[in-house]
Amino acid sequence: MTKKQTLLLGIESSCDETAAAVVKNGREIISNVVASQIESHKRFGGVVPEIASRHHVEQITLVIEEALEQAEVELDDLDAIAVTEGPGLVGALLIGVNAAKTLAFSHNLPLIGVHHIAGHIYANRFEKEMVFPLLALVVSGGHTELVLMRGHNQFEIIGETRDDAAGEAYDKVARSLGLSYPGGVQIDRLAKEGEDTFHFPRAMIDDPSYDFSFSGLKSAFINQLHNMRQKNLEPNPADMAASFQASVVDVLVTKTIRAAKEYQVKQLLLAGGVAANQGLRAALIQEAETELPNVELLIPPLSLCGDNAAMIAAAGTASFKEGKRSSLAMNAEPGLLFDDI
Repeated sequence: MTKKQTLLLGIESSCDETAAAVVKNGREIISNVVASQIESHKRFGGVVPEIASRHHVEQITLVIEEALEQAEVELDDLDAIAVTEGPGLVGALLIGVNAAKTLAFSHNLPLIGVHHIAGHIYANRFEKEMVFPLLALVVSGGHTELVLMRGHNQFEIIGETRDDAAGEAYDKVARSLGLSYPGGVQIDRLAKEGEDTFHFPRAMIDDPSYDFSFSGLKSAFINQLHNMRQKNLEPNPADMAASFQASVVDVLVTKTIRAAKEYQVKQLLLAGGVAANQGLRAALIQEAETELPNVELLIPPLSLCGDNAAMIAAAGTASFKEGKRSSLAMNAEPGLLFDDI
């Protein structure tokens, strides 16, 4: 194959998805293979780290081979290998990191460690080229952050959760309602059928900072549920879900719109697993149209909201073109910060 572009292999194994992808020029997906573990973890109500690691061991070689085969490229056609370095589950990360290091060493390819959340942000690049300065609202099971970017790989966290991430709160609330894992999807589905009748608190919505807090909302939800059941009253699950989601979305959207105005950004990006939430997507689109008429809103397709390797290759391409390289001494970093990359 004659190389007329930059080709990267991306590898992702930070949690419960084993993924590999080949991406051209950081913006064109040639292949994107994801092996999901949802069925294995569903009976436990959440991700079991040891089980996740074992599945990664079983799947990592298969997904890499399939990604290369679908892209019709060989390892020697690649310009570099990008891999999620962190944050994530240490045992899961180690599988992907060691696979990437082995391939990079054996084929003399540059190795690029990628921050998992940077990958989620760069998933938007498959929709349209990023224009700076931009603001990214990152919402996932482990993260809720507002990230300001003034250029490629320049990440400034201007707001973050002080306790539970929004996605984590979704899962715990879903569990209290007896919904199956992953709970966020079930809450979003139920919310469409209900009304905000409980009016749960909007924590920190008027706070001048851009930080978030969802532990109080989670407690208010569970207390309401317990109080009603103690009175032999069974609440309408759809109304409970709608009320919870209305509170989360209201806080996320309000603070994001305010931050976008203050920092005078040119683009607003939604990123992370909870970016697939239909209620959040709809509310952000509606408010952005009204409040940010001169700001372009980018939302990744549903297929790129969850963990995948195409986003890792996209972020890795930006680093590769800036001359950034990782050594073969790179290790899994479960608590990796933006400042560390």
